[in-house]
Parts: sequence; C-alpha cells; structure tokens
Amino acid sequence: MIDIHCHLLHGLDDGSMNLEDAVAMARSAVHDGVSTILATPHYNRGRYDTDSSVIRERAKELSTELEHLGIPLRVMIGQEIRVHSQLLEDLEAGHLLPLGESSYVLLEFPSSRVPQRFEEMVHELRITGLRPIIAHPERNAEIAADPGRLAALVECGALCQITSHSLTGRFGRSVKSVALDLCRRNLVHFIASDAHNATTRPYELSSAYRAAAEKLGADIVEYYKRNARAVVHNIPVIHKPTLQRRRPKSLFRGWSLFRS
Repeated sequence: MIDIHCHLLHGLDDGSMNLEDAVAMARSAVHDGVSTILATPHYNRGRYDTDSSVIRERAKELSTELEHLGIPLRVMIGQEIRVHSQLLEDLEAGHLLPLGESSYVLLEFPSSRVPQRFEEMVHELRITGLRPIIAHPERNAEIAADPGRLAALVECGALCQITSHSLTGRFGRSVKSVALDLCRRNLVHFIASDAHNATTRPYELSSAYRAAAEKLGADIVEYYKRNARAVVHNIPVIHKPTLQRRRPKSLFRGWSLFRS
C-alpha cells in the first residue's frame, strides 16, 4: 500500500516527537502493509512554519535509520498545507512542498468551514499545473452539513482524501457516516492513514480499506489504491462521476469538530 498522508517525521508538528517514535510508526506502517509513505507534516502559519529544507533533512535522517534497521519503508516528503492567502506564492517560491516529486498538493481546511473563494484558488492552482487534494473533508462541519459544497469543489478540479480513522469509527459514528456518504457520492479519491502516533492516532490504513470494501465493495478499494499510486508516479488519477444522494437531517445532531 501507498500512504499519501502521514505525520511520520519527528519533531515537526503534532506527529512523532522524536526519531524513536518515528521508527516505531514506520514499523507499524510496514506491519500494516505499507511500502511507501508520503510524510506530510503540517504547515500552518504562526503554528507550524517548518521550512521545506528541514523536512528534507528529517526525512533523510529517518530513511538512513530505517535502512540501518532493515525496515523496508520508502519515505517521500510533502506537507499538509493549511489554506492561506499566500499559498500560491509560497508554493512557487519553493517554501512549501508538493507530494513527493509530483504536481499534487495536500491542502487542509479549518475544521468549521470551507475557505472563502477556494474555487478560485483551485482554478489558479490548476492553471499553474498543480493538482489540489483536500485532506479529510469529512471532518469539516460545513461540508458535513452540505456535501454539495464539496461536490462543487470537485467539479472545479479538486481531489479529496478521507482519513482511515473516519472509516474505522475511531472519530465516532457521525464522522464515519459522513465519510461513507462522501464515498458513495464519488467525492473521494483517496484513503490515507493521517497517522500521528502509536496510541490515539495509530496506523489503521488496512482496516479502513477493509471497512470500505465491506460497505462499498472491493472494487472501490482498488480504485483508491490505484489513485495513490498515481500520485507517487505523478500521473492523472481516475475520476468517477459524482452522484447526488439524500440523507436525513438528523444525521448531524450532536456533530463535534475534529482538528487535524
């Protein structure tokens, strides 16, 4: 398996705290069946301002340690970038990283809303040759209340990645229901671990794929895996036509927000 979103690199954000933690997470990933990870530490202005050169250094340090220990995991780099007004300029200047050597960029929304004029940003990113992937839209309150907001972004050219814990139920029934609904609408293109540690946010990617197969069929799992490979090889992902669905309004009673 290929994991396109994981907080593996140590000491950069709320993921692994030190090299020992990172190695433990890497072991868990391999045990779960992962062969390649895109390590995506947060970039959030004023909170996580990690420079791209530091990310490269940490990835090199971790890869050297994994090779020494005989842990067969390929570590590639990227960032989970909180949407901000200067995002395009920062990407063009090389301050922010795409996923691996690809043209895909992983973008994060605030948990409560969709950023204003994000459709325009998607358009501008596409003009420059970049392909935006929205991280964990199932945990965004505005999208959960109105999946049509996400459908509009997908129609503009955005791609979407849901978190393994959303499908396994670790984030609760409401989030799981939203995640499955977005999948059924064909608004999801990837599943990723978004693992942060070995306890509260552990590796559950294989479990998420099993949950998806149980609810949505085995074919959808191959679809998500194929799209993850497409990111690593920097080729176009496969798009399924979006579908409209109706859900009972009571689904979102007691909705609670989840941070990244």
